[in-house]
Amino acid sequence: MKIAVIGGGSTYTPELVDGFARLGPMVTELVLIDPAAERLDVVGAFSARILQHYGHPAKIWWTTDLDAGVTDADVALIQLRVGGQQARINDETFPLECGCVGQETTGAGGLAKALRTVPVVLDVAARVRERAKPGAWIIDFTNPVGIVTRALLDAGHKAVGLCNVAIGFQRRFAGHLGVSPSSVVLEHVGLNHLTWERAAYVDGVDRLPGLLQDHLESLAAEVDLAPSVLQLLGNVPSYYLSYFYAHDRHVRAAAGAPTRGSVVAALEASLLEMYRDPALVEKPALLGERGGAYYSEAAVGLIASLHGFDSSSVHSVNVRNEGLLPFLPSSAVIEVSARASVDGPTPLPMTPLPPDLSGLIAHVSGYEEYALDAALRGGRSRVYRALLAHPLIGQHEIADDLTDRLIASGRAHLAWSR
Repeated sequence: MKIAVIGGGSTYTPELVDGFARLGPMVTELVLIDPAAERLDVVGAFSARILQHYGHPAKIWWTTDLDAGVTDADVALIQLRVGGQQARINDETFPLECGCVGQETTGAGGLAKALRTVPVVLDVAARVRERAKPGAWIIDFTNPVGIVTRALLDAGHKAVGLCNVAIGFQRRFAGHLGVSPSSVVLEHVGLNHLTWERAAYVDGVDRLPGLLQDHLESLAAEVDLAPSVLQLLGNVPSYYLSYFYAHDRHVRAAAGAPTRGSVVAALEASLLEMYRDPALVEKPALLGERGGAYYSEAAVGLIASLHGFDSSSVHSVNVRNEGLLPFLPSSAVIEVSARASVDGPTPLPMTPLPPDLSGLIAHVSGYEEYALDAALRGGRSRVYRALLAHPLIGQHEIADDLTDRLIASGRAHLAWSR
């Protein structure tokens, strides 16, 4: 099986390669693709050393030529960051000037990222469709995953979105319960970066109530919320829900603090320097601070299931709603637990959602429709309408101001704005 990693020069990539080296015997060829040639050479050479260290026989190579890299691929994994860390820093900064949370996938920052990312991903996907093997899967790990996956599916691509939030909860819950991670099946539901863990089944028994009772303080700390919030909900929300349930606290905390993007940029510089060391053959501990925990396990597991190597595992994926959440259009993209096969992901059954969860999901899903429209067609009025539709904004004057700041901040990547 040939895997093409688009955005392969990312400092994340060694995490992914480590997963293939440990868990991916079906991989025979791995190609890393990135326009940043100098960084790609560093990451590529280190990735080759990782495979060699584990004794994995896969051929690995890297290239700046997208068409050559994706030719005859069985899987194209897309992990792009259009504009690099500087664009992320901008996304995390301009919303604060309007009293709104500055976060790269949530609120105005998330919209800015979607606007510059969707057109690039669609261009990449079109070239994958032309040159990869017939029926090749596109796996999107590029944020905002829900919006990007919807764009890919609407364009007719064989695509699925992947997130590592649920697998992180699965690992933590398993640790608390003293069981293997694979024995924990989550009822994970919502939209990308707007999800809740509503059950944690072990041998068919929901162990989440006991987890909330015995580990409430630590679980609340992990998602940056007060324990009373988890008690009230009766579930464990993603830490991204903290931006909704404690929005103003995040805005206050950001005053004068370095952005996450600036922290990550410094981490990346340190990681690349480590990767240059020819004696380094295993991913360094510092990579764990970069984010994306269990990213490799999530990706390798999903790829294995989609190619018939594993029919039992459950994955957290972004797929069409198709009636699963009755309050959303069937065409909406949701994030749920699913089993996967060569025919694609099949979501697991779930219990009906309470009004507070369904209402917030519907509200954000509506924003995502407008966000995708703005990303595809451009125009100030479409950007403004998406911002006005977002539940964390929703006020005319703030949305109007944010629109101008967003466009000014991202003009270099928004052809329609120039």
